[in-house]
Amino acid sequence: MSVVLGYDESPGAVRALRVALEVSAAFGEPLVLVYGAAAPGGMGEEYRTHQAAVRETGRVALEHAVTAAADAGVSTTVEILDQKPAQALLDAAARHAARCIVVGSWGESPVRGALLGSTPHKLLHLSPVPVLCVPVAE
Repeated sequence: MSVVLGYDESPGAVRALRVALEVSAAFGEPLVLVYGAAAPGGMGEEYRTHQAAVRETGRVALEHAVTAAADAGVSTTVEILDQKPAQALLDAAARHAARCIVVGSWGESPVRGALLGSTPHKLLHLSPVPVLCVPVAE
């Protein structure tokens, strides 16, 4: 089994990383760090340029998370997927037999999350495994 974390270096994701490291360490399971890198738009050179920039942003963010995990003694796998974040996390959870998916929240109201389609909101409704949604504020 594993623990899957959606990570993008947002304030919610930074706090979720700490919680995911605690869960991974407590169960002695690897942490799968996932970045959904689907760029908005369609085809063409502009899309490819934007997609490359989004993937690079994810690579840098995940490097920081890998360092934090190594410092905590937690083994990691990194996945940068050309999918929207919720789908990337669901697919990674299925591939890695996830115990749970950990995500940070932005402190959105439930109505705002439902209207805008936030990743935590989607996961809470679609995930076959438990979702641990970590609030930004302590």
